Amino acid sequence: MYGCKPICCPPQYCVRDFYTQRMVPVIHPIVNINRQNIIDVPQHIYQQTTRTVVVDQGFAGQGVQGQGFLGQGVQGYQGYQGYTNRLFY
Repeated sequence: MYGCKPICCPPQYCVRDFYTQRMVPVIHPIVNINRQNIIDVPQHIYQQTTRTVVVDQGFAGQGVQGQGFLGQGVQGYQGYQGYTNRLFY
C-alpha cells in the first residue's frame, strides 16, 4: 500500500460477567436442652400414737359423774355402770 508496514495494536478485551448459583450447605447445629430443676416441697406427714393414761381420782364418785375410777380402756375394762356410789366392789 503506501509502503509502510501496518501497526498492530494489542487486543482490547470486553469481559461480560455471568453468575451461576451453586448451593453450598451451611449447617447450623441446634441443641435442645430439657432441664429438670428439682425444688424442695415440704410434704407433711402426721404420725399418730395412742397412749393409755391411768388417772387416779381418789374415792369413786367424787368429781366425775357416771364413770368409775377405773375409767374406760384401762386393763381391758370398759367401765362399770352403776358403780359410782360404791367404795369397793
